[in-house]
Amino acid sequence: MSLENLTQKEALETLKKLSESARICMFCTDLDTIPNASRPMSLKETDEDGNLWFLSSDQSHKNFEIKEDNRVQLYFMNNSDSEYLSILGRAFIYQDKNTIEDKWTPMANAWFDGKDDPNVSVIRVTPEETYYWEPKVGKFVSMLNFATAAITGQKTDNEDGREGNLHV
Repeated sequence: MSLENLTQKEALETLKKLSESARICMFCTDLDTIPNASRPMSLKETDEDGNLWFLSSDQSHKNFEIKEDNRVQLYFMNNSDSEYLSILGRAFIYQDKNTIEDKWTPMANAWFDGKDDPNVSVIRVTPEETYYWEPKVGKFVSMLNFATAAITGQKTDNEDGREGNLHV
């Protein structure tokens, strides 16, 4: 892996691509407690400013924990493409009708009685520190390089991927 810290537009594009291709993350709260509270969450979107948006029940443990301490850690894994993302950020909870209307998706009906359900809330996570891992040449070529190295007994140069900080 080569170290490539990314800034501004490229960092934002990478954040959006990796988070939206994985779509599901482990959403961790109560970061001072070990083990911290973690649960899978489905990403609604990553906006043009790098904020990550989620729908959540205002009665969930996660929301109560965010109200006590809004620091959160998100872990995205897209194993099929060997892409990974770790985000430390701050979470903010919204219950206003405009934000709910803007972020609502019909899939949320599986958890709520429509967008007017009084328990619907929207969580925005603003990243503070973000780290990524991804292949440079795609998973197939990376796997081919590793397979060739294993068959021939040669070591791979391990430079077919990149990792680093995203400064959005």
